[in-house]
Formats: sequence, structure tokens, C-alpha cells
Amino acid sequence: MQRILVVDDEEHILELVKFNLEREGYEVLTATNGDEALNIIKMEKLDLIVLDIMLPGIDGLSICKMINNKDETRNIPIIMLSARGEELDKVLGLEMGADDYVTKPFSPRELVARVKARLRRKEKSAKAKLNTAPKKLFIGDLIIDEERFAVIANEHQQSFTPKEFELLSFLARNPGKVFSRDFLLEKIWGYDYTGDSRTIDVHIRHIRKKLEQIPGASDLIETVRGIGYRFKEV
Repeated sequence: MQRILVVDDEEHILELVKFNLEREGYEVLTATNGDEALNIIKMEKLDLIVLDIMLPGIDGLSICKMINNKDETRNIPIIMLSARGEELDKVLGLEMGADDYVTKPFSPRELVARVKARLRRKEKSAKAKLNTAPKKLFIGDLIIDEERFAVIANEHQQSFTPKEFELLSFLARNPGKVFSRDFLLEKIWGYDYTGDSRTIDVHIRHIRKKLEQIPGASDLIETVRGIGYRFKEV
């Protein structure tokens, strides 16, 4: 049985989400604040986290960042919740490593569908890794290590969130080819992702910021005006 943690300080939302997820056969754990959530994340094996942004104590964005900074938790899909629906919330959530975003008030059916989509994609990715030996891409002096989610150059290493790394790795495997935002969204997030193409821009910006810290890697991803992005041919 897949285990899902739902974190929200509103009891009626916790009960609503818990009821609908349990009806679909999931085991559901709940937390009403950031400290309680972090304790559960540390102690329990989880398959997915539904995480509200506005929480007492440690907020959801900080928790999301902590999850993605640790090797043992970074592959847990995160669906962020926000009552405000502000663009800034969405951008910050994606930059911290969230996989999806739902604005309150939301339809329980929609949230369940998003949960199923994230878990399907996680399962598909895990199966693909079992059937594929870990690989490294060598681009000049740059090494993209697909097992460690890291980019290395001259002993300098930079870590990426799973989605950032998937996007970078895909572009690097296809140097010189131009990909639209919609194509990349479908390729990396999956056909059933209901986000928008600005998700790609957010992740590309975040990837570039990390590449800037690696000598010789700052200009590897190029913007093709009006179309999308490509990885520079080296």
C-alpha cells in the first residue's frame, strides 16, 4: 500500500483529502505543522507528500527545500497546496523542487488525479532505472552523473533536484536540438501534467543559476527566441 503524507493546518482539509485518498486505497498520514511533518518524513517511508505552503512554524516552501536537499528524500514527489493562488507561490514552490501545484479551493477528484499521475510517473521512472545501468555523460570537462543527480567539472560538484536533473540530462543528450516548452513539459512532467509552460522557464532559470557555479558551464543551455531551449553543441 502506497503511503502519502498530507500536511495542512486546516483540519477539515486534512479530513477531506485523507478520506478521498483512503477511498482510493492509499495509506494516509497527516500533520498540521512543519515540525510534525519533518518528524514524519524522517521516521516514515513515504511515496508522496501533499504539502501546504502556509503552515505554523516551518513553512511548506522551507520543508520542500529540505526534502530536495537530502539524498534519501529527494525522490519523493511533492504536490504543493496554496490558498492564495499567487504566481509567486507557484514559482517559489517549483524552484524549491515541487512536482505539482494545486490552488485552494480545489476539487478532491482533481487532487486525487494529480496524486495518481505523480505516483505513476515515479513508478515508471523506478522501473526504467532498474532496467538501465547508471550512466555518465561527458561533455568536454563536464560530467553529468545520472546516478548521483550531479554535474561535476574539475572536482567541483553541483547537485540538482530530480526534475532539474531530468531536464538538464535530456537536453544534454540531444545537443543542438531545439525543444519547445510544451514538448519539454510533456517529456519531463508527463502527458497528464496539468501545469503550464512557465514551469519550464522556472526550472531552466534555476538550472542556469547552478551551472554558473561550475567553470565553463554557464552558457550550456541556450534560449531560442520564440521556440524554446537547446543544449549547446560542444
